[in-house]
Amino acid sequence: MILQLRTYTLKPGTMDAWRKVWRDQIKPIREGLGFTVPAAWEVPEKNQFVWLMAYNGPDDWATQDAAFHSSPERKAMTPDPAGMIVSMETHFLDSVD
Repeated sequence: MILQLRTYTLKPGTMDAWRKVWRDQIKPIREGLGFTVPAAWEVPEKNQFVWLMAYNGPDDWATQDAAFHSSPERKAMTPDPAGMIVSMETHFLDSVD
C-alpha cells in the first residue's frame, strides 16, 4: 500500500468552502479511482488542511493521480479547489514497523 500525507495551506476565509468541496467532490472522486482516505484534519491556527491518502491498486500512484486530474468530474468541480490553495506539501510515507 502506498500512503501519501498532504498538507494544504488555504487562502484565508476558504476553509468552510474547501471542506465542502473536499468532502462532496474530491474525496468521492478519489475513492472512485481506488484511493482511500483514512483520515483528515484541520490545523485552524495555520489555516491548513491535512489528509492521508492511500492507494493499493493495480496501477502506479502517478497513473491514478493523473486519472483524477484528467477526469471530467475533477474538471467540472465548482468551485475549483485549486483556487483555494496557497501552498501544498506532499510526502510519501514509509512504515517503521
